[in-house]
Amino acid sequence: MLRLRGICPFSWRVFQFRPISCEPLIIQMNKCTDEEQIFDFIERNKAILSEQQVGCAFNMLWKLQKQKTSLVKNVEYVRDHPQFLTLHNLAMNKFKLMNDDTLVNVLYITQQFAGEAFDPLVEALVTESWRRLERFDIKLLSEFSSCLAEQHLYFSPLMGKIADIVHRNLETTQDLSSLSVLMVNISSLISRHFQEQLVNKTELLFDTMDSSEVDFAKRIVQFLRNVRYRYQPLLERCNNIFLSNVDHLDLDSISKILSLHKFLQFNSFKFIMVAKKKLTEMTPLLNHPASFVKLFVALGPIAGPEEKKQLKSTMLLMAEKLTGEQALAVLGALEDMESRNSHLIKRVASVLYKHLDNYKPLELLKITQALTFLHFQSKEFFVKLRELLLSYLKISFIPTEMSFLVCAISMLPSPHLDEVGISRIEAVLPQCDLNKLTSFSASVLRWIQYDHMHLDSNTGKQLKLLQKLDHYSHQRLQHINSFDLLWKELKSLKGDVFPESLIEEMIAALQRFRDEINYINVAEIAYFISKTNYLSTLLLDRIASVAVQQIEKIHPFTIFAIILPFSVLNYDPHQRDEFLETCMQHLNSYLGIFDPHILVLLGFSLATLEYFPEDLLKAIFNIKFLARLDSQLEVLPSSLSIRVQFRLMELNRSVCLECPEFQIPWFHDRFCQQYNKGIGVMNRAQQQIYEMLAEVLGGINCVKASVLTPYYHTVDFECALDKKKKPLPYGSHNITLGQRPEMPWESNTEIVGSRLPPGAERIALEFLDSKSFCRNIPHIKGKSAMKKRHLEILGYRVIQISQFEWNSMALSTKDARMDYLRERIFGEVKS
Repeated sequence: MLRLRGICPFSWRVFQFRPISCEPLIIQMNKCTDEEQIFDFIERNKAILSEQQVGCAFNMLWKLQKQKTSLVKNVEYVRDHPQFLTLHNLAMNKFKLMNDDTLVNVLYITQQFAGEAFDPLVEALVTESWRRLERFDIKLLSEFSSCLAEQHLYFSPLMGKIADIVHRNLETTQDLSSLSVLMVNISSLISRHFQEQLVNKTELLFDTMDSSEVDFAKRIVQFLRNVRYRYQPLLERCNNIFLSNVDHLDLDSISKILSLHKFLQFNSFKFIMVAKKKLTEMTPLLNHPASFVKLFVALGPIAGPEEKKQLKSTMLLMAEKLTGEQALAVLGALEDMESRNSHLIKRVASVLYKHLDNYKPLELLKITQALTFLHFQSKEFFVKLRELLLSYLKISFIPTEMSFLVCAISMLPSPHLDEVGISRIEAVLPQCDLNKLTSFSASVLRWIQYDHMHLDSNTGKQLKLLQKLDHYSHQRLQHINSFDLLWKELKSLKGDVFPESLIEEMIAALQRFRDEINYINVAEIAYFISKTNYLSTLLLDRIASVAVQQIEKIHPFTIFAIILPFSVLNYDPHQRDEFLETCMQHLNSYLGIFDPHILVLLGFSLATLEYFPEDLLKAIFNIKFLARLDSQLEVLPSSLSIRVQFRLMELNRSVCLECPEFQIPWFHDRFCQQYNKGIGVMNRAQQQIYEMLAEVLGGINCVKASVLTPYYHTVDFECALDKKKKPLPYGSHNITLGQRPEMPWESNTEIVGSRLPPGAERIALEFLDSKSFCRNIPHIKGKSAMKKRHLEILGYRVIQISQFEWNSMALSTKDARMDYLRERIFGEVKS
């Protein structure tokens, strides 16, 4: 014993003066009811407090904080108290003696109270935790990872070490609650393969969780958002948890869920409707700007017309009280609502103007995009915004940040960039991925268009920059040797407009890796191809093959995305019938739970392919479904709502014309009359064609322009020939003009009738622009092919003339065009 005392005198002294039992001191702390009592206790006992009691003191302080109404104020009070510094120093001296749970808990609480960016205790606790990392269980590992996340250490070696531990222990992990925390925190560092392993593990453990636990479901959706993976099965299961617990969701939870769904483009009509009801009930209770802004952002985009009006009126009253952050959130909501309330937009913009110097580059881009979309005009605002963007650009060296700045500058009323700006862009090109390169290209194109209109001398330099961007983009695509990397880059591209020069290279790169297309990625790749308008039979045949062979692994709600490119590009794969029938069989049992607008879009896509499954049509054309659709149209953005209404009309028309045996009534007269009021106005090119046709046919009374047919197709030009191929003038030979007897029209536009002399034919001439054809070959797209079928059913001989042919060298003179028209109208019809 004496030898032991000699070897470890310090340890012996600590042991000797430590109380025999620390329980009485902890019991005393647990009886404290406010911070002052805790601090008095620390002051009296600081000489004898053990590491366990220090941890307990931190716990009690944080427990009391969570009970306060004004959290920030109380945190400052505790942080500035002299005895908190004492506790802080005690923890600094004793952290190595703490057990693992106490160590991580003290780290978490210290971070909540920390007032400075650097805290030596936080650094010491993190270092000690790193040393013990391998022995942490999954719960403690998840808590520690959250501490790192709070310090924004998502890309740190330490977070990488945590990801490695999770990967090694994934097979034996059974705690999904802790795993979901880790998934969110390590999501920036994981590979696609590890991502799929985590998703598979989540599916296996999902049913082990209590269905009332909403937080873990939110974390899973957050993880999918972080890795940009719209994995439908998990999203559906999480959504079911949200729906079953909607009565317990608060404003923050609903706002978060709606935001995540929006980013992932996950549609849940049921959740939107219950969220709308819940948020509407909260409206009278929220009058503080902070809480009302959250409500406005969440409810505004899904509210009905009257609710939107009420929200905007209330926001107008409190607009001047908004902080810079709140004003930015409101502006984003106004953009989502497609608002035209100029008074409110000006009020919000005035708040933004006050705080403009405090916004980061990404926020300045959001402001520019939103104000441009909302048609806001203010020379003073945009001058200051431009100066700010240029000043940021001069000092920025991060490619992502620079792409935000350049994009914002290009959207301003005078999108000019000087030589310094151009050289700044050129300097970072080797560091840019495809997303940033295409973003720069789009911005430079906007400058070129502006400068061309204003005869600016910088256009030549911008063209050279565009060539460099094109070169780097091609190089990047050509040198990618991994499908995962390729798809990550292609997925990051925003919008539907891709640089023309890159489309072919993108498709070629995808074709190289076509064997990598499987049930996991097939829907996303199909949707991407539909946006390119590029017909690749290799890729589409592969997509169809995967759908047929792996249909049981494909989520039914992704079938629409898989079918879309075939519909848009008017392509029948080798196994067309098997492909479409397999897809529909997989869908049939889910038709009742599809979001209404998705079902309409799916029905239209199939109709363009001349495929009319009876079960699907019965599901759409019934009163109950149409009532649900009407309810959903109220909460969709107005542009999407109108598009869905048009698709329903076009599907209704297609079924009436192509499948009369289903006896589905035509019910879109009023809708079509509303949207065809401006018909009949010709531009200059159409007027020239009209005059040529009149000359070819023998008079202006032998040709009609912008003719409405039954079911409201619009024909560019129409004429009629008798059985001897002689033009029939309108107004004679029993050609009925105006109203069709069996279908009363309420339109001022003349509608072609159905009676012609025996042997006569009615001809529709359609001039098709580039949008009617695939990007890479003169193959007519789905909608134009459908229109041709419909016109033929209505009795027309259809002549479709492409702009490529009409504007070709062969038809460069008026005489050549006249001869061409005569051949197409009077001669043999070219195939």
